[in-house]
Amino acid sequence: MNIQAKLELGNQAFLDWRKVSFEERQKLFSKMAELMRSDVDKYAVTITKEMHKPITQSIAEINKSAGMLDYYANCENVLAPEKIETEFNVSEVHQAPLGVILGVMPWNFPFWQVLRFAVPAILAGNVVVLKHASICFGSGRLIEELFVQAGFPEAVFQNFEVGHKEIQEILESPYVQGVSLTGSGKAGGEVASIAGKNIKRSVLELGGSDAYIVLDDAEILKAAKEAPRGKLQNTGQVCNAAKRFLIQKSVENEFIPAFVEEYKTYVPGDPMDKNTRISKMARKDLADELLAQYDKAIANGAEIVLPLERLSDQELKPGIIKVKAGNPILQEELFGPLAMLMVGETDEELLTLANDIPFGLGNAIWTKDKKRAQFFIDNLDSGTVSINKSTSSDARLPFGGAKQSGYGVELSTVALKEFTITKTIVGNI
Repeated sequence: MNIQAKLELGNQAFLDWRKVSFEERQKLFSKMAELMRSDVDKYAVTITKEMHKPITQSIAEINKSAGMLDYYANCENVLAPEKIETEFNVSEVHQAPLGVILGVMPWNFPFWQVLRFAVPAILAGNVVVLKHASICFGSGRLIEELFVQAGFPEAVFQNFEVGHKEIQEILESPYVQGVSLTGSGKAGGEVASIAGKNIKRSVLELGGSDAYIVLDDAEILKAAKEAPRGKLQNTGQVCNAAKRFLIQKSVENEFIPAFVEEYKTYVPGDPMDKNTRISKMARKDLADELLAQYDKAIANGAEIVLPLERLSDQELKPGIIKVKAGNPILQEELFGPLAMLMVGETDEELLTLANDIPFGLGNAIWTKDKKRAQFFIDNLDSGTVSINKSTSSDARLPFGGAKQSGYGVELSTVALKEFTITKTIVGNI
C-alpha cells in the first residue's frame, strides 16, 4: 500500500467534502443506516467470526450502530455559525473541519467503535482513514463498503490494512490533522506523543476499571441480578464494563450470594448459538494476560470467591475475587471475565475506594436516596455516572473519560466539534 498516495487522495476528497452541506451529509448517513439494517446478519457474523462475540450481541452491535447513524442523520446542526452580540455588525463564531483524521480502533466492538468516531468526524466535514485491529480487517472492509454503497464520495472513508508500525508514518503526514484512538493506555500514550510532537489534535478513549457501587438502601436483589450482565457482556471485554463491585458492608451478605448465583449462569458456549451469553476471549494472549493478573491479585491477598478457570486457549470460566484496598491489581484494568468485589462501611469510604485508581471512565451508583446519589455524582472522578443501571454508551449522550481513561468526547452533538477549528469572524462591512 502506498500510504502517502492514499492520504493525498483523502486530502483531495476533503477539499470537496467540506463544501457539502451538513444536511446533504446527513442524508448519506440515513442511507447508510438503511443498508446496515438490510443485511444485519452478514455484518454480525463477520464480527463473531473475527473476535468470538456471541452472535446475539453482534446483532445488537449492528442495530445499535444503525441507530447511531439515525441519530446523526437527524441531529441539530450545532456547527452552524453562531451570532454574538458585540459593537461590530459582523460578529460570529464558525466551526471549520480540520481535514484527514486517523482512527486507530480496537477489536472489541468492531463496528460501533469505528462508527462512533468516524460518523461525527465526517458529518463535521472531515474525512477519515481507519487503522483497525488486525483481527478485524474484515469488519474494516465492510465498513468502507458501506460508505461507498451509501453514496459517499471516494476517499471520504478509507480502510488501511496496516500494522502498528505504520501509525507513526500516517500521523506524521502533513495531510493528517488529527487522531482518535480507542485502546490501551500504552498505545494511547504513544499515539498522543506523536500527535503532540506534531501539534495535531487527539481524542483518546483508554478503558477503565469502573465501579458498581451498591448502597444499603438500594434494590439489592435487582442490583445483584443486573451486576453480572454489566460485567460479562462481550466476555468482559468492554472498556466501561463494571469491573469493581463496591458493596456497603451492611448488605454484603444479601448482595454477594445473589450476585454469585447469577454470575454462575454465564457459561462459555458456541458464539454462533443464539442462546450463548459468553464465549471465548478475542485472542489467546489476552486470556494469558488475564490469568496472570488473577494470579498476581491472589499473591497479593485477594480471596477467591469463584475461581477463574481455563477451559481452552481462549475460553475461561468466569471468576470473582474479593480484593482489599492496596492490592496492586487495582491499578490495572481487568479486560475479561474476572470481577472484583470490595466492601466498605460508609458512603465516604466507598467513594474513596471508587476513586483510588488511575482510571475514570464510568461508574454506577445504586441507591433510592437522591441526596446520597448526588454525593456520588458530585465526587466520582469519571466521565459518566449511571444511577441504578449499568454503565453503557448512548449515541445521544457524550462519552469520554477522566484521568488515565483518556480525554475528548465521542457521541452526541458534542463530538461534532472535536475535530473542528473554532473560527472567530468579527468587524464591520
